Amino acid sequence: MDDQGCPRCKTTKYRNPSLKLMVNLCGHTLCENCVEMLFVRGSGNCVQCDTPLRKSNFRVQLFEDPTVDKEVEIRKKVLKIYNKREFDFPSLREYNDYLEQVEDIVYNLTNNNDVENTKLRMEQYQRENRDLIQRNKAKLTREQEELEDLLLLEQQSNEQRRLEVLQEEQRQLQAKKKSKQALLDELEQSQLPATILLAQHKVRAAQLETQIEQQKQAVKSTKLFSTGIHMRQTVSLQPMPRIDEVLYHYKPLQIETYGPQMPELDQLGRLGYLNHVRAALPQDTAGGYTSAMACYRAIQDAFSGLFPPKG
Repeated sequence: MDDQGCPRCKTTKYRNPSLKLMVNLCGHTLCENCVEMLFVRGSGNCVQCDTPLRKSNFRVQLFEDPTVDKEVEIRKKVLKIYNKREFDFPSLREYNDYLEQVEDIVYNLTNNNDVENTKLRMEQYQRENRDLIQRNKAKLTREQEELEDLLLLEQQSNEQRRLEVLQEEQRQLQAKKKSKQALLDELEQSQLPATILLAQHKVRAAQLETQIEQQKQAVKSTKLFSTGIHMRQTVSLQPMPRIDEVLYHYKPLQIETYGPQMPELDQLGRLGYLNHVRAALPQDTAGGYTSAMACYRAIQDAFSGLFPPKG
């Protein structure tokens, strides 16, 4: 990070830790001071690639590699046009092809590959799908508003619970202070022995602690989930599409070992293979180890490759 610097004034973050680097659409960086001097009229050309730029498009560089900032900005613009979702396609294959097309566009614009044809392709797609793009934008806006409302409700609920907890803690402190003050008053005014008064105070203190613990453990009835959504509230988010596919059937793997036929795992003991294998200890079996499995793997290694391959 210390070697990052402005290509124009050569100032680096090592010499000036507070240096603020800015990046524009072309992906080249300039420090904030150079941006103010070069783009005083609001527009100008990039120092490195001579691309026409506007001052308002400069933003703070977030990543060490400015190309990443460039890709993030390009991806935002591309996804505003290519905003289809999986349920807009008849099959998952077509949706994956669409996503691959979007990635090709982002890659070309980020790496300056065939930029003109890529932009023409985007413009043609935008003209052909203008209505669908607007509908998806409106749908996305509604969903974002609903999610923002839910987040706001959750924040308000969390704040309310925090205030309730603080108030309860204040009440508990006040109750404990009153109990201590009552003990001091009794010691000062009562004719009873101090040992009896202290014993009575301990009983009252234990009862108070029990009440406090019961209040903490009491589950308050709520009409909100932990996400802030009302229990009977319906959120108009698009459900996940169900894909009807043929269930997977497992077929045992057939491996050609080019050797004698292997005995089955449950036959090793009867055939005498385990006579000279160390029995598994309790701490071994806790990790899943069995003597039969270790012996079976050793026989596999021994039998493999004993016969020459056929043909």
